[in-house]
Amino acid sequence: MFKKIMLAVISLAVVAVVLFFAINGSAKKEDGLKTVACQKGEIIDKALAVGTIVPRHEIAVKSKISGIVKKLYVDVGDVVHVGDPLLDISPDPTPLEYAEAKRLVEITEVTFENTARELERSQALIEKKLISTQEFENVKARRDEEQLRLDLAREKLALIEKGQTKVSTTLVDNVIKSSFDGIVLSRFVDVGDPVVPLTSYQAGTEVMTLADMSDLLFKGTVDEIDVGKLRISMPVELKVGALPKDKVAGKLTKVSPKAHKDEGSTVFDIEIDLDNPGQTQLRAGYSANADIIITRKDSVLIIPERLIEFVKDTAYVEIQDSLGTATKIPIQTGLSDGISVEVTGGLAEGAKVVERPPKDISGIF
Repeated sequence: MFKKIMLAVISLAVVAVVLFFAINGSAKKEDGLKTVACQKGEIIDKALAVGTIVPRHEIAVKSKISGIVKKLYVDVGDVVHVGDPLLDISPDPTPLEYAEAKRLVEITEVTFENTARELERSQALIEKKLISTQEFENVKARRDEEQLRLDLAREKLALIEKGQTKVSTTLVDNVIKSSFDGIVLSRFVDVGDPVVPLTSYQAGTEVMTLADMSDLLFKGTVDEIDVGKLRISMPVELKVGALPKDKVAGKLTKVSPKAHKDEGSTVFDIEIDLDNPGQTQLRAGYSANADIIITRKDSVLIIPERLIEFVKDTAYVEIQDSLGTATKIPIQTGLSDGISVEVTGGLAEGAKVVERPPKDISGIF
C-alpha cells in the first residue's frame, strides 16, 4: 500500500513539472516576440548597371606599309605624344614585288628619255617656226608627265629597298609615329613579326592601342525594367571590383534608344561620366557596378519590407502593444529599395513591428 502511494505521488510530481515547463515555455515564447523598431533613415530607389571602365578616346595604330617589325620604341604603359616614334617597319617585299618595282623604274626611264628627246626636237622646230606653239606645249606636257611617273616609280622602289624616300621636301619613311597624346594600352607585335598594311580593301595589322587615361567613363548595360525610370544627368555611385574601398561618383550621360539581347535578357547600353577620375587609380577594363540614383529620401520612417504582408492592395504589419500582444494593422507605404520600405502612414517612430520566424517547410520535402 505504501509503495502504491509513493508511486502515485511521484507520478503527480512528474506531471506537475512537465505542465510547469510547458506553460512557462509557452509564456516565454509568447512574451519573447522578436520585433523591429520603426525608425527614421535613408531610402534610395536605384537602377543597377553592369559594365566596365574604359577610356573615352582610344585608337588602334596600324601600318600603311607592309614589312617586318624592325624596332620598337615604346612598350605598354609608356606615355607618348604626337609625333613620337612607336616602331620601325622594315620593308619585306616579295621577289615579284621587287622585280616589278625595279622594272617599272627602267621602263619609265626609257619613256622619259624618249619624251625628253622629242621635246628637244620640238624646241628646235618651234625656233624655226615649223610647228605651232600648241604642238610644242603638248610635247612639253608629255615630258613633264613622264617625269612625274619616273619620280613616283623611283620613290616606290626606294621605299621597298630602304624603307624611306623623300617626296618634295617631305621625308616619307617606315617609322610609325604617334598621332595621339596618351598611354600605350596594349602592344600586339614583337620584333620580327610581319605586318600587313592598312588599305582600302583590307583592315591591316593592329600593332598597338593608345588611350587618354585622364578621361575615363563607364560603359555598361541596364535592364529594360529600369530603363524607363532613367533620365540624363542622374547621379551615379560606382563600385569598382578591384577597388572595394574607393568611392567613384558620376552622372548618367547616355542611354541607348535601342535594346539588345545579352544572355537572354533585354538590356540597354548606357554611358556614365566619372567625377574626378584622376583621384582614384582607375585602369582601363576594370569591371564595375553602377547604382543610378532614381530617387533618394532622407529622414523618413522605414521598416524592412519582409515584415509587410500584402493583401490585395493593402499592406499589413503586426505590432506589439505594451502588454506584449501582437496585433495586425494596415499601413501606408511609399518608396521601396527592395530591402526597406518607406512608411507614410499607420506607424509612429519607435513602434515595434513583429518579425515572425520563417515557416519551417522541411517537413514538406
